[in-house]
Amino acid sequence: MLAAIAVLFLLIGVIAGVIGSIAGLGGGIFFVPALMFFANAYEPNSMSPQVAAATSLLVIAVTALSSSISYLKQKKVDRQSALLFFIGSAPGAIVGVYLNTLLETEDFTLLFGLFQLGMFGVLMVKDKLRPRQIDWEVKRKFVDNEGIEYAYGYSRWSVITIAFFVGITSSLFGVGGGVLMVPAMMLLYRFPPHIATATSMLVIFLSAVVGSVTNMLHDHINWLYAAMLAPGAWAGGKLGAIAANKLKGRTIVLFLRLLILAIAVQMIIKAVIG
Repeated sequence: MLAAIAVLFLLIGVIAGVIGSIAGLGGGIFFVPALMFFANAYEPNSMSPQVAAATSLLVIAVTALSSSISYLKQKKVDRQSALLFFIGSAPGAIVGVYLNTLLETEDFTLLFGLFQLGMFGVLMVKDKLRPRQIDWEVKRKFVDNEGIEYAYGYSRWSVITIAFFVGITSSLFGVGGGVLMVPAMMLLYRFPPHIATATSMLVIFLSAVVGSVTNMLHDHINWLYAAMLAPGAWAGGKLGAIAANKLKGRTIVLFLRLLILAIAVQMIIKAVIG
């Protein structure tokens, strides 16, 4: 039975790594349910949500490191922006962990699911929105594989502020920062899809390292299951980065829309059913 779970977790790691890397989400939406279901099927009541989240976060760090290395080689990562998002999201994640111990999250889960539905709707009409003419403090340009030139930018303090709330929400709901970070980059600052997903993965790696060190100190990680998931996650992260490099920007946006819709529906169902 344990050998079968090891093979299954290897496959889950690859699939989650590929999908998470392409969309810039990290893959945690797959790891936590897999750990909760299969680990408890093998050993009933052996996997708590807290340990599942901590183990998932460590594997997410593996996925994010693997894909970030590939994205850095492709010159798709905006390193300065990644650092700013990390500066904001790291303390936000700590605040989110603290809030999670004080608040009943069922109602917030429903609200967050509805919010994600709204985010899905905005992404559906993103191309029809008129580009904002804002004299940003930081300005960037990027030409994708199709020869399309993108202009994007931001003010440093606005990025840190937005990232702080992204960090809070990701810890509070356990969905990972990428599901909010990538849409924020694209909608608020007009990041090209390739740059948004690649930069998000580097931010996720840095944040996951901070969170995983904290979890190690509290002995919340199941190292056996992490070791089962990690090889597939590493391979999936690399494969996802390679695949994303070949995809059109519009395809990445469509992929992201579908994932956000799936997450929204999952969270709404979870909140309603309990």
